[in-house]
Amino acid sequence: MIKVGIITISDKGSRGEREDLSVEEIKKVINHLPDAAITAYTIIPDEEKIIIETLIAYADKENLDLVITSGGTGLSPRDVTPEATKKVIDREVIGMAEAMRFDSLKITPFAMLSRSIVGTRGHCLIINLPGSPKGVRENLSTLLPVIPHALAKLKGDPSECGSF
Repeated sequence: MIKVGIITISDKGSRGEREDLSVEEIKKVINHLPDAAITAYTIIPDEEKIIIETLIAYADKENLDLVITSGGTGLSPRDVTPEATKKVIDREVIGMAEAMRFDSLKITPFAMLSRSIVGTRGHCLIINLPGSPKGVRENLSTLLPVIPHALAKLKGDPSECGSF
């Protein structure tokens, strides 16, 4: 089973002033991932320290395989999700972030404003997504086909990645 955690990062959402619509989109897309179960979910404010603590708890204490964040990836002064994520990951998976932006640019020029990153912490894959339901659906759908392989490799799968 793939254990999935979702972290919505929103000041208004964390205060109960806005409904978290992105989580439902994440759940819909994750339902297409074989053997995946959402085992943790929280809404937190756009505070770097809290984001860092939550990412570490999900990856290290909860031992989740996949952590998906939603929100805080734009250019607003309070958007600090990528900075927080960079402080907890061991390695960036640049190609996955580039793929999200590449596919999104086919839909909207605003995709070039995304600062989302993807990285690993131990055996956990961490994916930053935008905060809008549409952005969540489009970006996560781009990554869905490679997530199982990425997780297998993180866990030490010795099989070849491609054939020559």
